[in-house]
Amino acid sequence: MPFDDTPQPLAAAPAKTPASVPADAPLAERLRPATLDEVIGQQQLLGPGKPLRAAFESGRLHSMILWGPPGVGKTTLARLVAQGFDAQFIAISAVLGGVKDIREAVERAQVSRLGGRRTVVFVDEVHRFNKAQQDAFLPHVESGLFFFIGATTENPSFEVNSALLSRATVHVLKPLEAADLIELLARARALLQAPPLTEAARDRLIGYADGDARRLLNAYDNLVAMAGPGDLLDAASPGGRVIDEAMLEHALGEQLRRYDKGGEQFYDTISALHKSVRGSDPDAALYWFMRMLDGGVDPRYASRRLVRMATEDIGLADPRALRLALDAAETYERLGSPEGELALAQAVVYLAIAPKSNAVYAAYNAARAFIKQDTTRPVPLRLRNAPTRLMKTLDYGKGYRYAHDEEGGFAAGERYWPDDMQAPRFYEPVPRGLEIRIGEKLEELRRLNDEAAAKGV
Repeated sequence: MPFDDTPQPLAAAPAKTPASVPADAPLAERLRPATLDEVIGQQQLLGPGKPLRAAFESGRLHSMILWGPPGVGKTTLARLVAQGFDAQFIAISAVLGGVKDIREAVERAQVSRLGGRRTVVFVDEVHRFNKAQQDAFLPHVESGLFFFIGATTENPSFEVNSALLSRATVHVLKPLEAADLIELLARARALLQAPPLTEAARDRLIGYADGDARRLLNAYDNLVAMAGPGDLLDAASPGGRVIDEAMLEHALGEQLRRYDKGGEQFYDTISALHKSVRGSDPDAALYWFMRMLDGGVDPRYASRRLVRMATEDIGLADPRALRLALDAAETYERLGSPEGELALAQAVVYLAIAPKSNAVYAAYNAARAFIKQDTTRPVPLRLRNAPTRLMKTLDYGKGYRYAHDEEGGFAAGERYWPDDMQAPRFYEPVPRGLEIRIGEKLEELRRLNDEAAAKGV
């Protein structure tokens, strides 16, 4: 039978039966949606008129990249796409697979095509494949042998080959919202016939999951399995059974952090650290820094934030701050935890007590905004290099004043701007730290320029 690539009515999705999934399978697998309507969240893709919903309803399958954090339904959507279009589903893990798996997928797709059936090749963690492995899919995607679906937690702009990226539509999946996770917990409780969660325990568990459905279900499955009758007695309801916050902490232990990477409290704590450093309060800065470490933040992430603070809030008021922040980051890489964390704490205290200036940060933003709205002005001939005879003939570099040959190493009156524009001032040093001296130096240079202009230099 010849392969037919025209849009076809969607095949009815088979209902998931208890027998279709082993009873000892992970809870996330037992609750995996069997139809598009069972999917929780991702309404920006699956709502009425949205891209994936429209593809299903029109019967037009396309290659795609599903980009999003862990546990948001990338694999589920890929399976539902293949199921909805009655296509053969071939899954490859880029972590474990290689060229051999790609070759086998091609062979299976060729056999399926001869039988008149389409194929979906799903590559999980596609960013783990190197360029050559990703390139291996190109001719088969172009020929229509199979439809390619890649799943990645990394930005595909940086991790997926541009050639493959140009042949696939990128769909962005978002972390599940609290309401989505509450609905998922309700389904899980009904399946496990588990006692109810107190509201505090439920909210704590949802905060721990941080938008990751798989993480939520794994934790809940363990929680229910570990819960004993004595632990589940509800003092407020004699004879009733409930899972409270104390039981949650007992079951999950160190897994339960006070906040989790990506959650709102995580970013709030970073903000508090940054503002404490900017406000020159070393004790508060150290407090929030230790809160971050206690909450499970990667110290490398904290070190990157310290480098940002050194440039944004201290800048040239104390240039040593940036070097110290970089040295602290390098020290952590050499020593690791917990010894390396002391170097980061030292940087936190130093940044907090250093003189503050956002003059460079403000100048950078002002210059960027100016360039964005300005025209592309030509570089004056005197400021251009002239490495060839032709360029010299065209007066490249003619009239340029070499500052080192001038008095004080400064060519007073020379202009380094396009000839047709007024010279704006982006950088204005603050009267703190080293920028006091920098400001005095700038005033002297500007005075010399004004004197030279008055003399017609």
